[in-house]
Amino acid sequence: MIQPSLTITVKLFAAYQEAYGVPELKLEFPCSTPVSAVQQHLLAEHPELEQWRNLTRFGINLEFVESDTILRDGDEVVLIPPVSGG
Repeated sequence: MIQPSLTITVKLFAAYQEAYGVPELKLEFPCSTPVSAVQQHLLAEHPELEQWRNLTRFGINLEFVESDTILRDGDEVVLIPPVSGG
């Protein structure tokens, strides 16, 4: 039986964008996946991002969400690490 899946766009900022060298990614996940799984996927590919695990906020479709929010097909996800500037 084929596992239903969803496709999302991940907008990358700050350290995440530096690690990947691109502004966004298209990723596929199983249905009923929480947004925190996106971060886990990115950390698995780029372990140097681990330092941002507990500091990153999550957004879906321009709204901040909790890490256990379930993704839907077509969502636009942002992972926002702390940013310094002046």
